[in-house]
Amino acid sequence: MDRKDEIIQLQNEIMQGLLKQRMQLVSEDLWGVKPVNMPTVPGTEKKPEPAAPAAKTAEKKEEKAGEVEKEEPAENIEDLKKELHGYIGLDRIKDEVDSLINWIEICKARQRHGLPTPDLALHMVFSGNPGTGKTMVARLMSRIYKSLGVLSKGHLVEVDRSGLVAGYVGQTAIKTAEVIEKAKGGVLFIDEAYALTNRGGSDYGLEAVDTLLKAMEDHRDDLVVIVAGYTELMKEFVESNPGLESRFNRFMFFPDYTVEEMTGIFTMRCEKSGYTLEDAAKDTLTDILTKESKDIESFGNARGVRNLFEKAIAAQADRLAAGKTEITRESLMCLTKADLLAAVGEKESEESNAEEPHD
Repeated sequence: MDRKDEIIQLQNEIMQGLLKQRMQLVSEDLWGVKPVNMPTVPGTEKKPEPAAPAAKTAEKKEEKAGEVEKEEPAENIEDLKKELHGYIGLDRIKDEVDSLINWIEICKARQRHGLPTPDLALHMVFSGNPGTGKTMVARLMSRIYKSLGVLSKGHLVEVDRSGLVAGYVGQTAIKTAEVIEKAKGGVLFIDEAYALTNRGGSDYGLEAVDTLLKAMEDHRDDLVVIVAGYTELMKEFVESNPGLESRFNRFMFFPDYTVEEMTGIFTMRCEKSGYTLEDAAKDTLTDILTKESKDIESFGNARGVRNLFEKAIAAQADRLAAGKTEITRESLMCLTKADLLAAVGEKESEESNAEEPHD
């Protein structure tokens, strides 16, 4: 093969390589798949990019972290009040929150006009049985405080004793301080707070309380603490320490929900989740809630309603999967009397299932 033939062969190889490379790019663009065994044109290999310097990488990570931690804008206070009043029940709580909002707004107005204002005492004690809306209102309060310019972030950090107390001397203060750092700019919500003080004088919970009291003083301009639990136990908690009594002077009592309110909560859950309650099941729901709420602490108020709803839709799924009912849009949405009874471990009576006699 002379020199001319070699050049022609080399040109052909290059042309074939370029053609296959073009086909590879088209394939990746269309299907996202790279063909296997695809040759590369000599001299066109993609060179690996040099590794970015550590400083550049760290800088990019910081930028990305900054994007994640980007603060949400403050919400409109009127929208938040509308959300509050959309809650079922809690009439007394709604009035107290409205009054608190008015007081904060007037204090802010006095500040703008150069008038003296009292210290904003915003730490609160929420008392009541489980499932009465304490956590829900605490979340809303964090957003309200941000809307009013009291808090910079308006987030909620929720903990209980286990989130604050460690197992060794000195570690509890560190653990509690870490939680406080996360809560700065927002609300620290401590559920069953009485568990920090009702275990005797040598318990590490007292170390958590001391750390908490110092932080409430040091960060009083950008930290709100809400403690919650059973009414009598929360009263004992506040009275157990003079520092607690001086800082927690705003109390909100959350009453148990009535049967009518719990029925409304169940119905609201149905509407939000795309379910309907058949007419024959409505009286059954009232009967079940009346019976279960006789031991309201055990049932758990709204928490018990949520559990009942979840068990009812699980019972509906079992019923439909059995194949005795045609699966349609309507049947998928409908919760029946039998579903509610199955949710509490009962069966529908034979009489109610019997067909009407035919002539």
